[in-house]
Amino acid sequence: MLLRVRITLPDRPGTLGQVARTMGVSGADIVQVVVLERLGGRAVDDFTVVWPGAARVERLLAGLAAIPGVRVDGVWRAIGAPTTSGQDAELLAQVAANPADGVATLVDAAPGLLAADWAVAAVVPVDWAARSGTAAAVGHASWRTPVPPPLPEVTPLRARAISTPGGAHVAVAPFGRAGLVLVVARECAGTPTAAAFHATEVDRLAQLVRAAAVILGDRLDLVGPAPVAANP
Repeated sequence: MLLRVRITLPDRPGTLGQVARTMGVSGADIVQVVVLERLGGRAVDDFTVVWPGAARVERLLAGLAAIPGVRVDGVWRAIGAPTTSGQDAELLAQVAANPADGVATLVDAAPGLLAADWAVAAVVPVDWAARSGTAAAVGHASWRTPVPPPLPEVTPLRARAISTPGGAHVAVAPFGRAGLVLVVARECAGTPTAAAFHATEVDRLAQLVRAAAVILGDRLDLVGPAPVAANP
């Protein structure tokens, strides 16, 4: 199976090599490494690895924990192949080619791009600022979305990451009109669990949403609450 492993490690020569060797000895085949952050002598890296389905992830965690200064921030199953920025451009091209299904295309692709479990286009009521709680409706949901989706309280103000009391990590990004917000979630059931969305992931999501909003324009006003299909 394909796993995403997020690691915080000392930003010094040799440490990344130790991590890679430990992963290899544990049985993980590294297929992609993405540097999310380098700051103050520390780095945050996302490793996408092919992991033997029968092997226990605890073996990998124990090996990484033995490397001085290394911390595992999350391990979770990834959907599909590793993603690149080129796939963002390809997705926006698909949105532009078929704008009638543009929001649905973006929602369906978002989990794969961000190693998440599901995504929805949430419609926030126009009077959300006057309400004590913001009960968003679902305009479109990806195929793995729970029914009903456990949406946090979202407002169409800014892109941000949220960790919910129900045990999920969420990234939200507003389209900038019609109270429409893209919500992408990682479930945290089991051990080990998924990492929260990093600031670079939230920025990536926000850029995609802003670009899609420019492409779709007035079509966003047509997105309204719709029933969420049951999981197959």
